[in-house]
Amino acid sequence: MLDALGMSTADEAVYRGVLDHPQLDLVGLAARLGIGTDSVRASLDRLVDLALVRVNGGGFHVVRPQAALQALLAKAEAEILARQQRIEATKAAVVALASQYDDRDEPETIRRLNGLDEVRDYLAELSRSARTECLSLTPAGPQQPEAMAAEKELNLPALRRGVAIRNIYLDSYRNDPATLAHARWMAEHGGQSRTTATLPLRLVIIDRRIALVPIDPDRSADGALELDSPGVITALVALFEQLWAAGTPLGEAPPKDEHGLNQQERELLRLLADGHTDESAGRQLAVSTRSVQRMMTAITERLGATSRFQAGVEAQRRGWL
Repeated sequence: MLDALGMSTADEAVYRGVLDHPQLDLVGLAARLGIGTDSVRASLDRLVDLALVRVNGGGFHVVRPQAALQALLAKAEAEILARQQRIEATKAAVVALASQYDDRDEPETIRRLNGLDEVRDYLAELSRSARTECLSLTPAGPQQPEAMAAEKELNLPALRRGVAIRNIYLDSYRNDPATLAHARWMAEHGGQSRTTATLPLRLVIIDRRIALVPIDPDRSADGALELDSPGVITALVALFEQLWAAGTPLGEAPPKDEHGLNQQERELLRLLADGHTDESAGRQLAVSTRSVQRMMTAITERLGATSRFQAGVEAQRRGWL
């Protein structure tokens, strides 16, 4: 009944169990429900992620449905509404920036490119006309071989003309041999690539005069918007430069913080603490759900915890979050 809120059948059974029998500990609850303690512990971890259970000293405190489930339902409804509003909000932000910085003698233009084929064709046209610089953010998983081959055909003439090409990918790209080989090829011909744990949107900027952004950041297949407002371009270039400064060049190992966490691990902890599921955190990092679980298992072991529930408590205590 509650799967739309992120709860599995087992999670719901455990939640109902602790509501009906708050005096039971983990072992007693497992016996009452007729399931293993590991399964109960895993469900409790997910219930903590959903804010249905809270840490209470050495045990746990279950949040009553009137508050917790209504909050989850409101969150789900808000996410749907936010998705519907993102396109219009993006357009409004573009217009606001343009009104501040544009030359009033030149009309503002926003061109809509519908679908991936139209976007790819126009990118090829822009690549052939580029004269000084091409900047891009790629917040997705590793590219397909045919996409990288097509990119080489466009990039090589531009690089030979002296166009500076800089790309920022996700750290997950480092796990893909084909992508690393493509980055090495780019470096040999003068291109530069860096990675970071997450990226806010897909972006291409040509010669600091034209930018392409998604119509809907969550649905890149819908197409893109072409922007040429100087104010908007300036803001997007500033965003790129900030991410570039924080990124790690491909060929160098991502640095670790004082806790021994790399940027991807820190971002994973933040995403999970903010209520993301393994699946949604994986989408943000462009890694599989299994990779998310493997990273969390490693972090849990480093914390000396026996469950993700305990790991969250210990990470908070040590100041990792």
